[in-house]
Amino acid sequence: MKREDKNQLTRRRIMDSALAEFARHGYGGSSVNNICVGPEISKGIIYHYFRTKDELYLACIEECFQLLTQHMKAGFQGQGSVEKQLEVYFTLRMEFFHQHPVYQPIFCEAVISPPARLTGEIQKRRQVFDALNVELLQGMLRNLPLRAGITEAEVVELFRMFQDFINARCQMPLGDESAFASRDESCRRALNVLLYGVIERKVDERV
Repeated sequence: MKREDKNQLTRRRIMDSALAEFARHGYGGSSVNNICVGPEISKGIIYHYFRTKDELYLACIEECFQLLTQHMKAGFQGQGSVEKQLEVYFTLRMEFFHQHPVYQPIFCEAVISPPARLTGEIQKRRQVFDALNVELLQGMLRNLPLRAGITEAEVVELFRMFQDFINARCQMPLGDESAFASRDESCRRALNVLLYGVIERKVDERV
């Protein structure tokens, strides 16, 4: 086996072990000692590829958001009504975490309760996912007549505020799939309310 291939295989083993550890215990409860599984992964080997526990954790965060973003881009076609697009969007998110359950608690910790001193670095690693969300929301807004005086930028910022509120409200144990599904449903409903309001209007009152 070529040295480069061996290095990639070793790094993958470390990442897989670290993902399992961070998924089970979160950043605060995890230990590099627990990531050392079998004779093939030692502390020395881990620190050869990752200088600190923080660097290893951030690599797991980055991988989670990169793969999720790729999954969303591949599956989201932006077709049909806005309601249909919302359904597809959140179905794709849930589909990804069903296929890759180890990333679910890592994603939840990153967006809901990230380690305070790593918040800025986590924000950098989720930028591509956040940018995709803005792009998809803007695509949906292009099919809707906005009220006079309301801009796309304002709607996007409002949705971010909605998400922050829902994230803070929906604190959940790591790995709680039912709570995660409830959070995504809350996000979907919040976006629907943001786009269409809460008041049912008569047909002749609608514009």
